[in-house]
Amino acid sequence: MNEFHGAGVALVTPFHTDGSIDFESLANLIDYQIASGMNYLVSLGTTGETATLTAEEKSAVWEFTSKQVNGRLPLVAGIGGNNTLEVVKQIKEFAIEGYSAILSVSPYYNKPTQEGIYQHYKAIAEVSPLPIIMYNVPSRTGSVVSAATTVRLARDFKNIVATKEASGNFAIFSEILRDKPEEFLLISGDDPITLPMMALGAVGLISVVGNALPKEVSDLVRLCSEGNFAEAKGIHEHLLKIIDLCFVDGNPAGVKYALQKIGVGQDTLRLPLVQVTSATKAAIENELLSFGK
Repeated sequence: MNEFHGAGVALVTPFHTDGSIDFESLANLIDYQIASGMNYLVSLGTTGETATLTAEEKSAVWEFTSKQVNGRLPLVAGIGGNNTLEVVKQIKEFAIEGYSAILSVSPYYNKPTQEGIYQHYKAIAEVSPLPIIMYNVPSRTGSVVSAATTVRLARDFKNIVATKEASGNFAIFSEILRDKPEEFLLISGDDPITLPMMALGAVGLISVVGNALPKEVSDLVRLCSEGNFAEAKGIHEHLLKIIDLCFVDGNPAGVKYALQKIGVGQDTLRLPLVQVTSATKAAIENELLSFGK
């Protein structure tokens, strides 16, 4: 699973001002990521506004992304939900060509027990043709995947190969790293805490702000991977303000505005998400200047 070491990015889904998918901007975004040193790409995670896409639109984005990447980087598809049978169906029907893994968020809204979470991922693991990266993001799901549940799944299913951890809970991170199988990977799901997570033993990051600043994010992760935390700290500190700005009015509203200023797509979102405030726009513009953008 070395292809999931390093910096990955959860791609936004660019839209035209009428709300339709802007495939030209998506192609430009993909090429921008590859040229700037990203190690792998995630298509249709949360940042891709997946919840507002139809099944047909999802298929079109996955197919287009695979063709545009054309084998230049590993690709991960985001397929998750709170209806286990539906997620199993989607995974069975997924056209895997060009993809290396599936990122699957833990069930949201239902608030399952740890046993329910285990059984959900068990059902997915038993049908998936690709390795699975779990995704623990309690701020969105309303429940936490415990370290014990993560390790249990990692030990019971060899095709559950990693977890993207966005809980912000260093006790969970530490327990996973202590108890996991050797080959199982811990991946940061939070831009601002990637450096300390990698200092503990995480192998990289799936980033949001990397959409707009892929070189800076990939440099940060590379330096951490090399153990050069002194130099990485400078990049980490420089990124902190724009990371905050990209989330203050919701994700991906902030990073979409940053991308518009860079010249990669419009900052159009689908309801119920809306654009960032005028004050946030001005602050993002100012911070981009500090990166030479």
